[in-house]
Amino acid sequence: MEKRIGSVLILLQDKQAAPQINSIISNHSSIIIGRQGLPVNNSVMGIISLVLEGTTDQIGSLTGQLGRVQGVEVKSVVLKIKSDYEKN
Repeated sequence: MEKRIGSVLILLQDKQAAPQINSIISNHSSIIIGRQGLPVNNSVMGIISLVLEGTTDQIGSLTGQLGRVQGVEVKSVVLKIKSDYEKN
């Protein structure tokens, strides 16, 4: 299956969901290129952004599991890698 480059933005509306989110992210560490976590000013919310490289199934598995966590919103963007740039 073709690999894709993706970006995922995770909004934690309840920081008590953080351990569950971290566990899901750790289980998908093989497709994660980068991760950044930021607190939202004067709020109990937090933002995590991920940059990914994986198949649509792998990225969908990650975002699907994250989206089922209560108090969490997830949005993703996935781009196809042109074959000239793919690694073998």
